Amino acid sequence: MLQSKEIKTFFFSQYFSDGLRITLGILLPTIVCLQLNEFNLGLTLSLGALCVCVADSPGPVVHKRNGMAIGNLCVFVVALTTGFARLNVFTLGLEITLFSFLFSMFTVYGNRAASVGTGSLLVMVLLMEQAIKPEQVLSYSATILAGGVWYMVFSLVFFGIRPYRAAQQALGENVADIVKFLRIKADFYLPETNIDENYHKLVSQQIHVSQNQDVVRELLFKSRVLARESTNASRILVLTFVDLVDMFEQIMATHYDYTQIHEKFKDTGILPEIAFLIHKMADELENIGFAILSNMRYKNLADFSGDMEKLKQKIDAIGDANETSNLVLKKILINLRDLNKEIENIFNYYNSSSSKILLENNHDVEYSKFAPHQDFAPHVFFDNFTLDSAAFKHALRVSLVCLIGFAVSKAFSLGHHSYWVLLTIIVILKPGFSLSKQRNYQRLTGTIVGGVVGILILVFIPNNKAQFILMLLFMVGSYSFQRLNYVISVLFTTPYVLILFKFLGVGHLNIVEERVVDTIIGSTIAFIASYLIFPTWEFEQIKQSLADVICSNRNYLIKIAQSITGNPITITEYKLARKDVFVKSANLSAAFERMTSEPKSKQRNIKDIHKFVVLNHILSSYTATVASEITVKGMHKATPETLKLIKKSIAILNESSKKLGGTRVEFTGEKAELAEITAPTVIENLLKEQLGFINKISTDIAKVTDDVLK
Repeated sequence: MLQSKEIKTFFFSQYFSDGLRITLGILLPTIVCLQLNEFNLGLTLSLGALCVCVADSPGPVVHKRNGMAIGNLCVFVVALTTGFARLNVFTLGLEITLFSFLFSMFTVYGNRAASVGTGSLLVMVLLMEQAIKPEQVLSYSATILAGGVWYMVFSLVFFGIRPYRAAQQALGENVADIVKFLRIKADFYLPETNIDENYHKLVSQQIHVSQNQDVVRELLFKSRVLARESTNASRILVLTFVDLVDMFEQIMATHYDYTQIHEKFKDTGILPEIAFLIHKMADELENIGFAILSNMRYKNLADFSGDMEKLKQKIDAIGDANETSNLVLKKILINLRDLNKEIENIFNYYNSSSSKILLENNHDVEYSKFAPHQDFAPHVFFDNFTLDSAAFKHALRVSLVCLIGFAVSKAFSLGHHSYWVLLTIIVILKPGFSLSKQRNYQRLTGTIVGGVVGILILVFIPNNKAQFILMLLFMVGSYSFQRLNYVISVLFTTPYVLILFKFLGVGHLNIVEERVVDTIIGSTIAFIASYLIFPTWEFEQIKQSLADVICSNRNYLIKIAQSITGNPITITEYKLARKDVFVKSANLSAAFERMTSEPKSKQRNIKDIHKFVVLNHILSSYTATVASEITVKGMHKATPETLKLIKKSIAILNESSKKLGGTRVEFTGEKAELAEITAPTVIENLLKEQLGFINKISTDIAKVTDDVLK
């Protein structure tokens, strides 16, 4: 049942949708031209489509259009240049060196620009051995451009037919990521769970949640169709995402000392029941996410009121039977009720017969401020012309390694497809060592396994129609998994290329040996180069990530301090501060994960940084708890004692930020409206306790910061 649902989820996902669109966009010109007896023309058009489709990554349609338009221009210029440069081995070597540097520098403008650069290098590599006469270069390049323009138009029409579908798919996948995060949270309550290992899983999953939330933000808040329309369909998507982010904060805020909880309540049997109930809620949220993804309606939401009432009775019984306080269990129950309410809200968006609910939930938020912004000014490119820039070092490395790969391919290639060496280098080399190492392993594994699959098909399935159908399936699989699982993507790519070459009549089983050997050569060169030529290690940049995350937590805390001291902030300011914490925390976690895959000699203070990552997660959770209390219950007065705790925590975080080279932002609280000192309420005591926790964690972070800097 579970596997069946996972398969259905894949076929409804944007990954499969992308794979199908890219396959059709590349293949249709060849199929149509084949019917017109213009097979070579079709192949050239498909080549242009192949190179431009690289820039067709997820995002608003206007970004896709701009990226593919610039990609077409670059591909045409590179095709034209390569057509003439290939006539002499030295001019070709010079072109490879210069263009490899130039297009690798596109990484300074973000992922889409980097994809444009990759597509441009791809056409250079694929044309370097094409036997094109000088008088045919212009027409051939124009045909490639026509293929690229065809793909751009096809893709834009594809999205124009269903403008909401991409956002819907991304939203459904974001729900699935949050469900996984929630399940990991649930496991903290199981006595047999290893707390440290579970924290590692939690931090890793937080990276996926944050990355996918950025994709959804772009699709929702930078798309004119979605951001400016007031139709129910567009508003439902926006409101669902807003509630999802609130829900994620709510899940983040449910942090406790799990070791202490295990010791205190392990014999009561209550903890597995809490975990079980959270997993049941995760099941319901997963069903809603699948309904969003598949564009269907989920009509029967489970009612958890009975389960929570039973849990409440057991928690009360524990309090009556033991001298120890059951306050923490009551807090957990409150959090579960809040989570259940969030799930019901999202469910109601898709099952309300009236649009009234949409009007009532019109959040006063300036959504455009939440979408990530990219500066495309020329100075960004030239400001990175320094060895202090990771992008510049990466571009130099790619340039030098491609020149080496070109020389090696000319000297030792087995056949007529030596461009595979360069292609492997371009695909594998990434700005950081760990990413290059990971991609190296994935490409080698996928190529070897895919080669075996290709041989078996060519030997045991000689029927041309069957081979063509298999090639189509492999092609769809290749493009469907290129963002989801690179190993599987390469595994599909290799047999699809082998079958294609068989149809083209340019080799048979010997092509397999050639591809595998050239891939091994390219992988070996790329791996050695990533270690020796201008290497970029995470320990060289980790201080910036640590400083960023401290600054974001401090700014979040300042917004809370302003709110409770009589200086109310807008919901937009508060949510922007919260978003910054989530994004910076995910960036730090990703940097730490990359560091763990680097050589041991380059893993400086790895244990202290791991401790910092965990403490940062705890700090963010406690801060989110306080923020949630304030925004939900409307508390806006602080006592002198709570103000003192806030100011102390901010001062500690400022000091840690300064040590790491970050900024300082002072909060004086001079104009604070303080509550008169009377008998403290339960809420005030709770706030004081939570701010005390924040102060303690801030102090622990300061100590770990000192250890990291030793």
